[in-house]
Amino acid sequence: MSQTLRYLQDVLAAEFEVEPSLIVPDAHLFDDLDIDSIDAIDILARLRDFTGKTLPAESLKSVRTVGDVLALVDGH
Repeated sequence: MSQTLRYLQDVLAAEFEVEPSLIVPDAHLFDDLDIDSIDAIDILARLRDFTGKTLPAESLKSVRTVGDVLALVDGH
């Protein structure tokens, strides 16, 4: 498991009350995890702080799953 996925699981579980076992690469942020667009921007800011990478807000338009977030952050 990547550090980014582990961090994302911690944030989503603690701040958004998402069951950690549901936070897998195939999970859809909006449909499966109940994350809305405002939450997604907050998560993006936290990931920026965690990684030190600037992640433009417009990049969220293509993000639908946890795996998409990981690809955006980790560059996979």
